[in-house]
Amino acid sequence: MASVHESLYFNPMMTNGVVHANVFGIKDWVTPYKIALLVLIGELGRAGPHLSLLEQRRLNRLLLPLLQGPDMTLSRLIKAIEECCPHLASSVQIRIKLMAGGELKDMEQFFDDLSEAFSGTEPEVHKTSVIGLFLRHMNLAYNKLSFSQVYKLYTHLQQYFQNDKKSDDMELTQELEGKMEKEADGPFREEEISCTGPLSQKQAEYFLSQQASLLKNDETKALSPACLQKELNNLLKFNPDFAEAHYLSYLNSLRVQDVFSSTHSLLHYFDRLILTGAESKSNGDEGYGRSLRYAALNLAALHCRFGHYQQAELALQEAIRIAQESNDHVCLQHCLSWLYILEQKKSDSCVLLEHSVKKAVQFGLPYLASLGIQSLVQQRAFAGKSANKLMDALKDSDLLHWKHSLSELIDISIAQKTAIWRLYGRSTMAGQQAQMLLSMNSLEAVNVGVQQNNTESFAVVLCHLAELHAEQGYFAAASEILKHLKERFPPNSQHAKLWMLFDQKIQFDRAMNDGKYHIADALVAGITALSSTEGVYRKALVLIAQNQMSEAHRLLQKLLIHCHKTKNTEMVIRVLLSTAELYRSSQCHTIALPVLLQALALSREFRLQHLASETVLNLAFSQLILGMPEQALSILHTAIEPILAHGAVLDKGAAMFLVAKCQIASAATYSPQKKAEALESAIVNLNEARTYFAKVDCKERLRDVFYLQARLFHSLRKTQERNQCAVHFRLLDQELPARGVPLINAFK
Repeated sequence: MASVHESLYFNPMMTNGVVHANVFGIKDWVTPYKIALLVLIGELGRAGPHLSLLEQRRLNRLLLPLLQGPDMTLSRLIKAIEECCPHLASSVQIRIKLMAGGELKDMEQFFDDLSEAFSGTEPEVHKTSVIGLFLRHMNLAYNKLSFSQVYKLYTHLQQYFQNDKKSDDMELTQELEGKMEKEADGPFREEEISCTGPLSQKQAEYFLSQQASLLKNDETKALSPACLQKELNNLLKFNPDFAEAHYLSYLNSLRVQDVFSSTHSLLHYFDRLILTGAESKSNGDEGYGRSLRYAALNLAALHCRFGHYQQAELALQEAIRIAQESNDHVCLQHCLSWLYILEQKKSDSCVLLEHSVKKAVQFGLPYLASLGIQSLVQQRAFAGKSANKLMDALKDSDLLHWKHSLSELIDISIAQKTAIWRLYGRSTMAGQQAQMLLSMNSLEAVNVGVQQNNTESFAVVLCHLAELHAEQGYFAAASEILKHLKERFPPNSQHAKLWMLFDQKIQFDRAMNDGKYHIADALVAGITALSSTEGVYRKALVLIAQNQMSEAHRLLQKLLIHCHKTKNTEMVIRVLLSTAELYRSSQCHTIALPVLLQALALSREFRLQHLASETVLNLAFSQLILGMPEQALSILHTAIEPILAHGAVLDKGAAMFLVAKCQIASAATYSPQKKAEALESAIVNLNEARTYFAKVDCKERLRDVFYLQARLFHSLRKTQERNQCAVHFRLLDQELPARGVPLINAFK
């Protein structure tokens, strides 16, 4: 089940995706690139009436990122303009060529003409518009330059044009030689965003807001960790006190799990925030203390993320102490939420969580209140509460989400519902919730032009969908979903571990179904690296399949003790079922019965329907082996319906196979006519079981079905059908290794 506390990290840098970079010593200045933009704006004003509506719309959409983004080469700028309006791109290039190839007075005349855009009763550009503000800033910055600085600017403009000309000649030569490489799509390539000099304030703000929003919503579209850190170091080289750059460096270090760098950047962020006095300006005398308490809170969150719970507790106590001294209830509420997370690692903290939700509602903090409700639902689900009560609680939290437009929490809520239905064994409902989330449009798409589709919630539901398809035998569809996950969440992204674990588990199940235990054993190491508990459990399954019962029993008992300590009830039941299977494989059916009854009691207590049905199947098989086929058929009827409705294809096949076995065993005392009818009914059930096993390519189970069908057809004197089944059995028996248990007694 997905974690719902990833968003509790206090992020003072972002408000609805906008970075507040109030402290920055570098102002706007004129550069050759900005002169080129001024030329573009001037040509756009002259050609405006002659442009089509589509061209105007494209150019207007292009202007904002060009004004806010970092400087780029002239060829790159011209190419971006050509994609919108080729005629205008040609005019801009000619105008820059004339200015760079002329004299200094040409550039001076160009800036003198800028003021004309604001003159008259109906000016071409409004003073307070985005373009108007840009023109005024450039005009003011140019007028402040000394003569030597103006001459230097003109020299740089000539170099800017000459470098572009050399670049064009080189590209032409490469094209003639057939060596030109394919360019990336779009006007901004990662390698061309690098800055040779300091960015202006607006450029830095835009760069930081864009990258921070991408890290939150779509990490794959952000700069790579190394490239982003290089740009941040470049920013900090020109202005070491730029606090928000330190915070983005902290977020970037978290991507690569770098404890030292993330801690270093986080402390530098709050140090710079205090030194610059930005907090004091906006929060009065409380600014200094506010920075200190939130610094301690973020440090606690950082240690908790990396599993340093003792250090996290010490930092959290410091944050609570400072917040209490300042009477900061909002900070205390954040601290209470993190205190619940730390206490959850030790013991049941339900009371603490309920108190946190009440206080969050009291202080008008819907975000924290909703996170608390969802954590409470998650805790109640693991405690075995009924699904209808949990869904009612999530409905209340959904009202908060829609009321306050909390898009991220809407996604988390739907992912929670998907995981809860999977936990309770209702695969149909889980699939419905997953499809609902994938069909939704994000409410945050308007921020920086990205859809919020690469968050943890989407990774969780896609992983569940892949597993659901694999369970139903649609391995090609599951592979496509996993392929899509790999594209959305590359191996170096923070949520990649989710699909890696599901991918390994699906491959493991397929190898076990095919009887390729050596392949399954090789996959155990990868599963263990991602989840130690799951890895030990899968290793025990391989050992049981390889008839290494002593080693398997030792691993299962060790795992059972660990799961009891961690209160992992689902895994406890799975371990009990595997232990019962081990006893049954060792012909100790009477010893397996108490273990199965214990598993059945736990699964019903915690409302785990899928595991309860699987336990009933095991109990029915044990009763069949102990000579009670009628009782086995009786209890099978209680489990067959939920299995056929929500179970995996392999479980459906196992259920029908077991029903057929019970019918055959019960028919031993029937009259000849009634016995023949019972055997015919058993053959029909075996055909259904064979269809299910073939769907998941479970050759070992297919071999058992063909063997039993051949025996039944022989008893009914149907020679042709018997021979067909016998041939299929022989082919599979030659392909698969021999089993230690007699075929007629094998379950599943």
